[in-house]
Amino acid sequence: MKIIDGKGRLFGKVNILDLGAIAVILLVIVGIFIVPGPSGSVAQVTGGGNRVEKVEVSLIVRGLNTTNSDDTLAELNDDAEVNVIVRNEPAGKLKIESVRELPNYVAATQPDGSVTAQLDPRPIVKNSIDMILTMTGNGQLTNDGYVIANQKVKIGTVLELDNPRYNFRGTVIEVTNVDS
Repeated sequence: MKIIDGKGRLFGKVNILDLGAIAVILLVIVGIFIVPGPSGSVAQVTGGGNRVEKVEVSLIVRGLNTTNSDDTLAELNDDAEVNVIVRNEPAGKLKIESVRELPNYVAATQPDGSVTAQLDPRPIVKNSIDMILTMTGNGQLTNDGYVIANQKVKIGTVLELDNPRYNFRGTVIEVTNVDS
């Protein structure tokens, strides 16, 4: 009896293509369930010598639209803690230390053709606000930067601040250690 007959069957019973498909399916199942790799976030750290430190994160928010920016600034200054979402994953809470409103500048052409930045001369419209928030929380310094609640936070990372009354995003402009 031949091992493979003229129709491509192994020992005249099982088609080789069917056997290959079954092998691929079994390998996929093993890859998914038996060998899943590291669990959790890529940024997850183990206790390998990294200690928890108090970290200060500065966040810039541009063009936050609101009914009254003065009320929004006062509310943010009153909030003790805010929920933080990083890359659509909840990353715990940070304490808002300070909120500073940024002035609104416009480009103004000069008689010599140059352009300078000038404060906006239009009547103050308090429906849009640019601000810098300074927040603190616990984090760990790794070789890759700071990890806050199992999420890497670096300059340029977009953080989403969530509260029952507001939800907006800002960009990290500074991450520093408060303890040193």
